[in-house]
Amino acid sequence: MVQNSLSILKQYWGYDGFRPLQEEIISSVLNGRDTLALMPTGGGKSICFQIPALMQEGICVVISPLIALMKDQVEQLRGRGIEAIAIYSGMGYREIDIALDNCIFGKIKFLYLAPERLYSDLVRERLRYMKVNLWAIDEAHCISQWGYDFRPSYLQIAQLRELHPKVPFLAVTATATPNVVVDIQEQLGFVSPHVLSRSFARVNLGYMALEEENKMNRMLRIVKKVGGTGVVYVRNRRETQEVARFLLNHGVPADYYHAGLGMKERSAKQDAWSSNKMRVIVATNAFGMGIDKSDVRFVIHLDIPDSLEAYYQEAGRAGRDEKKAFPVLLYQQADRDRLWTNLESSFPEVSFIQQVYHYLANYYQIAYGSGQGLFFDFDIVEFSKKYTLDLLQTLSALKFLERDGWLALSEAVYIPSRLKFEIDFQELYKFQVQSAKYDPIIKAVLRTYGGVFDFYVPINEYEFAKKLKLPYEVIVELLQGLEKQQIASYLKSTDKPQLQFLQSRVDYKNLYIDTDFLRERRQIKERQVKAVYAYLDEGMCRSQALLSYFGELESAVCGVCDLCLSRNFKEEQELKIEQEVRVLLLEKALALHELIDAIPVSDENKRIQVLRRLVDLEKVELRDSLYYWIAH
Repeated sequence: MVQNSLSILKQYWGYDGFRPLQEEIISSVLNGRDTLALMPTGGGKSICFQIPALMQEGICVVISPLIALMKDQVEQLRGRGIEAIAIYSGMGYREIDIALDNCIFGKIKFLYLAPERLYSDLVRERLRYMKVNLWAIDEAHCISQWGYDFRPSYLQIAQLRELHPKVPFLAVTATATPNVVVDIQEQLGFVSPHVLSRSFARVNLGYMALEEENKMNRMLRIVKKVGGTGVVYVRNRRETQEVARFLLNHGVPADYYHAGLGMKERSAKQDAWSSNKMRVIVATNAFGMGIDKSDVRFVIHLDIPDSLEAYYQEAGRAGRDEKKAFPVLLYQQADRDRLWTNLESSFPEVSFIQQVYHYLANYYQIAYGSGQGLFFDFDIVEFSKKYTLDLLQTLSALKFLERDGWLALSEAVYIPSRLKFEIDFQELYKFQVQSAKYDPIIKAVLRTYGGVFDFYVPINEYEFAKKLKLPYEVIVELLQGLEKQQIASYLKSTDKPQLQFLQSRVDYKNLYIDTDFLRERRQIKERQVKAVYAYLDEGMCRSQALLSYFGELESAVCGVCDLCLSRNFKEEQELKIEQEVRVLLLEKALALHELIDAIPVSDENKRIQVLRRLVDLEKVELRDSLYYWIAH
């Protein structure tokens, strides 16, 4: 019997009902309609493609640029008894081959793909033979050059329609301006425009943007006043440690987090914060994607984000439990200046981009006419230091090289070691008898992991070292020995980004770079930076300003942001001054200095300002140097 969406929601997630818009999106997809779903951060986007996929025969293919988030969702699905698998950069050809076979012939319900995998002929060909029931595109704004996080590899997604023309696309995102909404649908080739959207409003969030000379002390006051757990975002790795140390020195349990830490250390820090053993995590923007912690009471930015999209997404990690929370942006003039400087660095000269390509090919010793399809671990800091290159300009150059189809770059993510036996059980048993040296490690693998003859399984060398009472280095040596003798395939762990050359090396002077695209991207980026300045300067309710940026022009003032609170305070002060004037002048007429001195509220300038307004409104009259109350 086919289950309905509500029973699946209850069975696998334990919820009795859907959140707003989820049911409409699921129904749209089940009716075979291409759908763009706009939902705020924490709105439950993944359920919108997971449930319809479970209701139909076949497999759902999910495209996501965030490998850490993909891995997290795969683990969650498996924890609920749902078969899921992820393919991303850093996996070997044979490993991918086996995983794709399992999607065709096995019981896999969800295949998560990093977008750069769509460059692979192997992946595209195998997708043709899968019984796909839905294409789901997460972080769909990445396909639009109007978006804040454009990913060139996303442009490959539209080609999926050729493989299974009748299978609908579900594109989901939490950050899309009106231009991006149109562009997403065009880039994905929607049969007809179809957008389902929830308001981007987060009524429980009190947005603050405060110009502050002493940001550290202001941050400390906010952390102590608000209470609970929170995130402090800073610009670079060095600052994560400095700010965490400052908080610790002032009695606040805090730790730091950035992409340069080892996987074990990152996991330990994240777990301590997620379980409320640590109050504050100080991090670069590498932290937060895929972390489903609902009780975050504050998100403080000590630097200005590059765009309102990025700010909305990072600030939106606060208050997912729908209780009051505070995203606070603290800034100085130097931060504003740096935002424009970073914009300039984000658009290097074509000659610089060509030079970076040349250095990359030399770095990996790739000969002219070769290198197509090769993958490498890539440390951008190490690379930039070796060739004395500006880090931000180098990163920008890599993005433009990716846009023009020369290479693909994935973000840093921990990929555990994997192992697969390449001979059958009988042959392995013979090898064990003949090679006593390898017998203990083979027995340990067989006792610990199932399916190791059929596909690659993630392994932990440290656990084997502990069980067998051997040094870690000896365990690695034994596993490498099994590979040398073709008994097993052993793929060692990595936590570095992966760089792939998509074409054979050419002379960098003949390297084509799309200068029109460079110019258009710069114009878009300038508009985004100017929108950030407007958010800081224009005095519009913070929530209203964000909603207006995302195309919601009819929203009400929030009443809880810094500007609304300031406005409310001023209005209360003015009302109190007016009441004082009324009481004093009903008793008797007074001269200006007598009246102003007798009012106990606010400062002298404010009192005079209110008095002038009352005269203009004809509530007060000036006759013979005395003020009279004349209002009825």
